[in-house]
This record gives sequence, structure tokens and C-alpha cells, in this order.
Amino acid sequence: MLFASGGFRVKLYDIEQQQVTNALENIRKEMTFLEQSGSLKGSLGAQDQLSLISGCLNIQEAVEGALHIQECVPENLELKKKIFARLDQIIDDQVVLSSSTSCLLPSQLFAGLAHVQQCLVAHPVNPPYYVPLVELVPHPETAPATVDRTHALMRKIGQSPVRVLKEMDGFVLNRLQYAVISEAWRLGEEGIVSPSDLDLVMSDGLGMRYAFIGPLETMHLNAEGMLSYCDRYSEGMKHVLKTFGPIPEFSGATVEKVNQAMCLKVPADPEHLAARRRWRDECLQRLAKLKRQMPSQ
Repeated sequence: MLFASGGFRVKLYDIEQQQVTNALENIRKEMTFLEQSGSLKGSLGAQDQLSLISGCLNIQEAVEGALHIQECVPENLELKKKIFARLDQIIDDQVVLSSSTSCLLPSQLFAGLAHVQQCLVAHPVNPPYYVPLVELVPHPETAPATVDRTHALMRKIGQSPVRVLKEMDGFVLNRLQYAVISEAWRLGEEGIVSPSDLDLVMSDGLGMRYAFIGPLETMHLNAEGMLSYCDRYSEGMKHVLKTFGPIPEFSGATVEKVNQAMCLKVPADPEHLAARRRWRDECLQRLAKLKRQMPSQ
């Protein structure tokens, strides 16, 4: 949907016809809804965007004439390597090979490929239509031009690409996310705060600021600049950081307690989860609209 919103022709490939059929139908419904609600991206109408998207079951047909390939298969290293090995045999020297993986390292994914200079990770954030960040993570042998081209392409379709300068487990987004999750889990495990109040700390506290400015700019603004912040608060930060505990197991009594609290708010059945995701996406849609309206300065 994002590539089509930028005016690009898109071919969806899968080994299962029903997956392609379902995807095209879901895209049609979603684009129609977005157009009706005034939230469709791009300058083209829904029908024009839909006409740019087609599906096929032949991988060679799918990639013919492509300038960018975005792999989105399940997070399984061997499966992804199998796909890239196949693509490596049939692509030319111009197309960019990109993976949507959230954690697998480029050096694992693209090892031994003849076209490794054309390969990188372009990790989107769920749901990507409303959350524009894309992490660009190169293989050590990725050509700088590959990163530049992908950065420009993501900007053209309205995303916010960031350059991860070298590969590291979890890239950047998940390292930050897992640090928050880990401490959140420990605070619940130690009985410091209830699961529902902990989520409130983020949604009505930190998250309010972080929707517009990051942690480093927050530091900069919470004092008379970064140097002032570190001078004032570094000792206090280090004192608190020394009290952080070990990596949680995410199991046992704590997971039961957290699950119970989450299920009180959103029962873990498909209907309730889908409804809550729709509510989340509507919130993100409105937030994205507000961010577009705000001057960035």
C-alpha cells in the first residue's frame, strides 16, 4: 500500500494463491476505508493505487523489472536465506534486495550471495502505514549507493528512514524497546507497580513526549541543554541504573499476573484483539495526521 501510494507498480508474490487473493482483497477494503475517511496517502485515488498492485505465484515473474524487492516472510533465518539464495540467482545488478526482518543480522541473511552489495535490511514498524520509521541496516559489504537509494525510496513513499551505521542484535528500535520492556517486567515482578499503572506511565507519561521528540532531545530540553542536563542529573541516573536487575525470564508467576491484567482490559480472543488493534490504528492515524500538521522547526 505504501509503495502504491508513491505511484509505484507493486507485485505481491507468495507460494499460496489464497494468501495473494486475501491480501489483495484486504488492501482493497483498507484503501476504500482510508479514502472515505480522508486518510489515504499519496496523490492518487484508491482505485488508481489499487490498479498498481497485482499478485503472482511465480517468483521470476514477480521480480522482473523490479527496482526494489521487500522480503516479508516469517522471521525464520533458514527460510529467509532460502528466499534470498533463490533471488540471488535471478536478479540483475541493479535491483535492491531488502529484508523486513526485525532482528536477524544482515551478515546472517546475505552471507555468500553474489549480489551482497545490493542487499540490506529495511525494517518497518508495525503498522507501517501509520508508523513511518524504517531502520536501514547494511551488510558489511553493502554498497553505500544501495543504502542511499533505499533511503531516497522510503522518503518518497512517506516513510522516515534511519541509517543504522553497523549491524547489531536488535538494531536500534528493538534494543530501545526491549530495554523498556525488560525494566517494565522487573518493576511488575518486584511488585513496584501494577501492570495497568505501568502501561499508564508510558501512554500518559513518557509516550506523550516521545511521540514528538526522542530521549536525547528530551534531555536537552529538560535542562539548559545537554551539557547542563548531564552535569545536573548524571549522578542520579547512574545511581538508579545500578539498581537495574538481571534479564527477566518472562515466565512463571509474573507472566500469569501480567496476562491476567492485560486480559481484563483486552480479552485474548481474536475478536477483542482485532477490535483493540483497530482502535490502536485509528489512534496512530490521528497522531500521524497531527504530526504532519505540526511545524517541525
